[in-house]
Amino acid sequence: MDTHWIVKFLLCATLIDYAGLLVWFALFVFAHDWMYRWHSRWFKFSVETFDALHYGGMTAFKIGIVLLNVAPLLSLIVLT
Repeated sequence: MDTHWIVKFLLCATLIDYAGLLVWFALFVFAHDWMYRWHSRWFKFSVETFDALHYGGMTAFKIGIVLLNVAPLLSLIVLT
């Protein structure tokens, strides 16, 4: 099996995922009030709970990126 294709795929996936994480972070920082109003239409929670949920979500997403994209990418690069 050609590992070059897998390395290229994992690198592209990592870049796309980190771009999504940066967009999420930028929206959270610069459009916080708009996001809170948008989400509070469906869910009733305080601003502190909203912040904690988004912070936890971004953390889980980043851990997922590292475990599912970066770790296999580095192991393929080192082993080949």
